[in-house]
Order: sequence, then C-alpha cells, then structure tokens
Amino acid sequence: MSVLSGKKVLLGVSGGIAAYKTASLVRLFIKAGAQVQVIMTPASKDFVTPLTLSTLSKNPVHSSFYNEEDENAVWNNHVELALWADVFIIAPATANTLSKMVSGNSDNLLIATYLSAKCPVYFAPAMDLDMYRHPSTVAAFSTLQSYGNTMIPAESGELASGLSGEGRMAEPENIITFLEKDIESKLPLRGKKILITAGPTYEAIDPVRFIGNHSSGKMGYDIALAAAHEGAEVVLVSGPTHLQIKHDSIKTIRVTSAQEMYDACHNYFEDVDVMIAAAAVADYRPKTVAEQKIKKSETDFSIPLEKTKDILFSLGEKKTKQFLIGFALETENEIEHAKLKIQKKNLDLIVLNSLNDEGAGFGKPTNKVTFIDKHFTIEPLELKTKEEVAKDIITKIKNHYNV
Repeated sequence: MSVLSGKKVLLGVSGGIAAYKTASLVRLFIKAGAQVQVIMTPASKDFVTPLTLSTLSKNPVHSSFYNEEDENAVWNNHVELALWADVFIIAPATANTLSKMVSGNSDNLLIATYLSAKCPVYFAPAMDLDMYRHPSTVAAFSTLQSYGNTMIPAESGELASGLSGEGRMAEPENIITFLEKDIESKLPLRGKKILITAGPTYEAIDPVRFIGNHSSGKMGYDIALAAAHEGAEVVLVSGPTHLQIKHDSIKTIRVTSAQEMYDACHNYFEDVDVMIAAAAVADYRPKTVAEQKIKKSETDFSIPLEKTKDILFSLGEKKTKQFLIGFALETENEIEHAKLKIQKKNLDLIVLNSLNDEGAGFGKPTNKVTFIDKHFTIEPLELKTKEEVAKDIITKIKNHYNV
C-alpha cells in the first residue's frame, strides 16, 4: 500500500507544455489510493483540458475565483481548498508561476491557494534549458525551499524547444516515487518497531469444537494500520478473524491458540520498541484435547480447564526499553481493576473498556475507552469509531517518544 493512500492531494497545474503529463500524474495518484483535486491556471487549459483532469480525478477542476459567465456563481474558496489538502504539489511549475510564488503575486486561484496552504508543498519545475539555469530561476528555487517548500528536481532530456538538457519536468512515475520516499522519511514513527496482538484465541476441545470469544479483531487491526501510516514497522499477531490487512510495513502472523500467540509474541518482543496487547486472549483452555469428535451421550458434560500463560504478564517481566500498552475489558470496579493490572503487569499505559458503556465492546464499529498511565493519570474519552481510537493510541506513542 502506498503512503499516499488516503491522502488528500491538491494538484496545481500551470501553463507549460508539460501540463499534458498531469493526466498521467492524476491517474497515478488515484491508483495509489489518494483523493485528488486540481487547480489550473487559465494558461494551462491551452495544454490540457479541465474535462480530462476532472474525469480522471473524479472531482470538478478549479481554475478561477468564480464563473464569470454565471451571475449566480459561487466563489471558489481558495482557503477551503488549501485547508482540505494533506499534500499540495504544483506541477508543472513554470518560471512565471515560480516567480509569483516567491513574490506572492496572487493574480490567479492557484497562487492564492498556495499562499493559504498549511500542508507540505512540493513544486516540479518545467521550462527550457536557459530559463532553468537563469539566475532569477535559480534564486526562486532557493527562496521557495527556504520557505519550507520541497523541490522535485527537473530531469534532463529533449525539450519542447528542440534543445536537450535540464529543465524537463520529472516524469509522473518519478514524481510519485519522490513524494512517497519524502513523505515516508518524515513520518514520526519511522524506525520504530511495534508488536500488536489482535482478535480472539480458540482453545480446542476436540477436532471440531473450541472455547472462544466474540472479539472481531477490528481494534487491533485498526491500530496496526494507524501505526503503519505513521511510519512504524508493525508485526501483527492475529487470532482467528475474517479481517485482512495489506500494507508494506505490516507483517501478519496468524495464530489460533493462546499458546501460539504467546510463542509468537516472545519471538518478536525483544526487538520491538512498543507492544500493544489488544487481543482477547483466553484465560483458560481444556486440560486435554480429545483426538476424536466427542459424541453426544451424557445429559451433563464437564470439561476440566487449566490456565493459559499470561502473555502480557510475561512480557512485562521481560520489558527493558519497550513501551508496553495493555487493554482491559471490565464490567465492574473498572478503574480499580485497571490500576491493579498496570501494577501487576508492569504496563506503561492501559486502554480501559467497560461493557457498561453503550457502543463499546466486541463486534462493534465504535469504542469508548479510558486511558490510564503508569502514574494513574486518568483520561476518559468520548465514544468514537475504532479507527479514531486507534489514532488516539498512536498519538500516545508519539507523545512518549516526543515526535
């Protein structure tokens, strides 16, 4: 999965021959999973049509502050466009557009939006060889980068003038690669390894029956994806669940029983920076597992149980540098039980769920949690989607590492 997946990309197109390449660029953004909106300067419409880019982006193209032919036209809010974007890329960035970006001459919608942008801004220059090397252009490159913008260097090759040399806008594929690498290098959890457990465990009674619980695994999977989106390398140890996850930074280990989850966690724990135990691990398992299916015969039937190994307790004993996060699902005396769990299992943070809270618990898209840290600081949160709770947990990790 591309780091651009889910990103809101605002593409600014200025008036140079390289504008024809933006059709391919928009297509590649969409293929990477990004949402795309396009702003065109009036001159750029001589090289590529708004219809082409609106069709590919699946959004209307913006090119002026309002439609002069419609007396009831609504003002195109450049501030709203700027605040919408996670990433703003101006490609091609002509000498004229670069000059306006430097001086703040906002005589078109693209420059006005650029001046309102709060997100990272990238620009991909495109012009003829002598223009690219001109002192005013070189100075513009330097000035724009000093403003915090990122330049995607032009490439060498055949130019529209017939000359050959530097000034050709980077190819769309190379722009996508540049953006992905640059964004990844700046992600706050880059270089951190996170181990996460998710889902239930199934403890076998015989070849066809088991003891389990209602955990869907969604909370753990959402945490894994949120961590990967922030640059972490994730190992997800998942109990039986129908959920699937696909991300280049997530390695999924499928297990069934508590013992298998215990072994997998201990296999990876020593090398990770963070451990998040979101799985609903069985506390007990049958002492013996029947080799054949148990036949229905007696009216009453009992199964002797034994305790499973406490994964979180054992990891708390081994903890050295790891930031250890546990989950607690309680039905009574929730805060007191959670505090005892923090002490007993050597946790840095616990995420408390109560089955008494509407919208919380197994098999639901929402959760209502309370954070309690090792100093017993209590932070209750409102009901949120599990995706939002996952982001809150990742924020706790970022705060721990001051990133």
